[in-house]
Amino acid sequence: MAQNGSRRPPLVADKRYPGAAGKKKPAKSPPPKKPRKPKRRTAKPPKRTRPFFIAWPLALIRWLFRLGFKLTVVALLVVGLLVAGGVFYFSSTMPPLSSLVDGRAQGSVTMMDRNGEIFAWRGDQFGGIVTADTVSPALKNAVVATEDKRFYNHFGVSPRGIASAVRINLSEGRGPLSGHGGSTLTQQVAKLLCLGVPFDPAGGMTEAEYEADCRESSLWRKIKEAVYATALEAKFSKDEILTIYLNRAYLGAGAYGFEAASQRYFGKSAADVRPAEAAILAGALTAPSRYDPTNNLQRSWDRALTVLRLMEDQGYLTAQQAAYAREHPAELSEAAEARAGGYFADWVMSSGPSFLTRDTTEDVIIRTTFDQDMQRAAEEALAWVFDNKVSPGSKAQAAIVVMSADGAVRAMVGGRKTKVSGAFNRATQALRQTGSSFKPFVYATALDLGWRYDSLIEDAPFCMSIPGSGQWCPTNYDNQTRGWVTLTDALRNSLNIPAVKLSEAVGRENVRTVASMFGIQSDLAAGPALALGASESTLLEMTGAYAGILNGGSSVTPYGLIELRLLGESTPLMEQAGGIGERVITPQAAEQLIYMMSRVVTDGSGRRAALDAHEAAGKTGTTTAARDAWFLGFTADYVAGVWMGYDDNTPLTGVTGSGLPAEIWHETMARVHENLPAHPLPMIRPDAPPTVESGTRQPGIGGPTRTPAGEDSLLGVLRSILGIEG
Repeated sequence: MAQNGSRRPPLVADKRYPGAAGKKKPAKSPPPKKPRKPKRRTAKPPKRTRPFFIAWPLALIRWLFRLGFKLTVVALLVVGLLVAGGVFYFSSTMPPLSSLVDGRAQGSVTMMDRNGEIFAWRGDQFGGIVTADTVSPALKNAVVATEDKRFYNHFGVSPRGIASAVRINLSEGRGPLSGHGGSTLTQQVAKLLCLGVPFDPAGGMTEAEYEADCRESSLWRKIKEAVYATALEAKFSKDEILTIYLNRAYLGAGAYGFEAASQRYFGKSAADVRPAEAAILAGALTAPSRYDPTNNLQRSWDRALTVLRLMEDQGYLTAQQAAYAREHPAELSEAAEARAGGYFADWVMSSGPSFLTRDTTEDVIIRTTFDQDMQRAAEEALAWVFDNKVSPGSKAQAAIVVMSADGAVRAMVGGRKTKVSGAFNRATQALRQTGSSFKPFVYATALDLGWRYDSLIEDAPFCMSIPGSGQWCPTNYDNQTRGWVTLTDALRNSLNIPAVKLSEAVGRENVRTVASMFGIQSDLAAGPALALGASESTLLEMTGAYAGILNGGSSVTPYGLIELRLLGESTPLMEQAGGIGERVITPQAAEQLIYMMSRVVTDGSGRRAALDAHEAAGKTGTTTAARDAWFLGFTADYVAGVWMGYDDNTPLTGVTGSGLPAEIWHETMARVHENLPAHPLPMIRPDAPPTVESGTRQPGIGGPTRTPAGEDSLLGVLRSILGIEG
């Protein structure tokens, strides 16, 4: 049967279920399909080609960039491995902490006075090991706040600190590594340890050169320093690194470590310092010599105020604590404030064995003869005379020595600047002509040979023929002569002609012998001018020689060291019981000489030296053109010598030994004896002063019939050996 239309009838399945027959479901028409949009072909832009001379350089640049990146990565890996290797090497070869805390190349000398109190330090001071746990918390915080506030947060190197330091240096017109270093506290420890290279005295480098090498600031050195600092962080804890720093840092005045500095400046342990004291110590780290509080306490305190501000800003101090510290500034200990005995301490260091003083590698304790009260008396006396008696602006210098009769030096002033160390010491180093202060040794020789205090000698014009020089005619200071005079009056008035005559009469060589035996070791003049003090000597030698007169005629070696021992040891390595040596003149001769010298003070050329409540004896001295002026003398308790002059030998104006030197001596001894009971001088006490009428004379010489000198005197022994009668 033909079908109508063009569409075919749908296929229908057979009826499979009853009751469904005859029912047809309407056919669902499929959803209309959306017509597909025809794809539009877009034409690709034509490939642009760059000219060869542009494309090739760009390609080369890209290749170089990729190569540089790869090389940078490789280089960083290599550098990282090298740094890791360096850190491992340094950390594995570092010695233990105990051997790193004391890095001094030399030892120290601590000096104690006669009462056992410390008054001076020399060498490299180390007060003992302290740790970050044992020091005062204020001191620990002051160091961290000042030197490295991020110390507990970095790994040894602070990139932020380095960048900041470079920026500051460049802004101030310096090189990036010049000036501020940006070093962490750990890097500073690396520098203090000199990257693990210890100082070797035999290595051909001085200690100063070694320290300069350790402080080198080149880029390569900075890199090594950073590696070593990282190794320190790997090896030790933060507090252990801080412990090394607290013990090795230099804080001025020869003090290494905070314990030594605390003892040096404040007389207390580093565990006991207050915030104000801690601020001064931490402030000294920047420039130890400049901020040494014994040099300029105010400048040191100004720096300490900055440290206190940093501690407050970083929370280590409350506002109240900081305010209290500012209102109660640190005060130096009495010994640090006084800075007493610098000349004395230098003399002890130079006179002791070098391996236990100047070049010691041990820590040494020296007990000395020094008396701080007497030193203060001498310094005050010198200052008073120069302030009240000397023209302002004068460049004249002076020196003072005070000692006991056995040669124990109690005080020493080597110049007008008293708070010094290492300065030129005019008491021990200046060789100057002695003038008439030498005359007592001429009279000592005569008295020991039998002359008497009341013997006569003629003060009359006198000339001598000196081989190679012709005629020499000594004159008195006033160009006058007095005829016959007693030896007492000749010495009392410091007459030159009688002194020369007496020296020639008793023998110039005998005078030289007596003077040298009394301790004047300098070259003595060979001519007749010996009697007038033409020879040079030091003030210390002359004072020691006068001590020999006071003690009854025995030689004296001035000394300052009583006992020397090592720190921590109780048994001394050296001891000194006294300085008295062999007898030079008899006690009888010494007693007469002391009497004659006492007349110099009571009514002679040394009247300005007289003391109100104490007997005194002494002698003035003035050299040619007044280039040197002296006064030396003693009481029953102490001997003192004073020298005055210019360092360049310029003549003094209007000054003689009977003037300013006698006044300095008076002011010194008045203070020294202020609380001492009066003791009589060990001298003869005639009923009346000797006169020409009561004296005896020997024709041609003016001396008495001589009596034999005591057999215990030097000249008596010589005569006994040679068979010469007295």
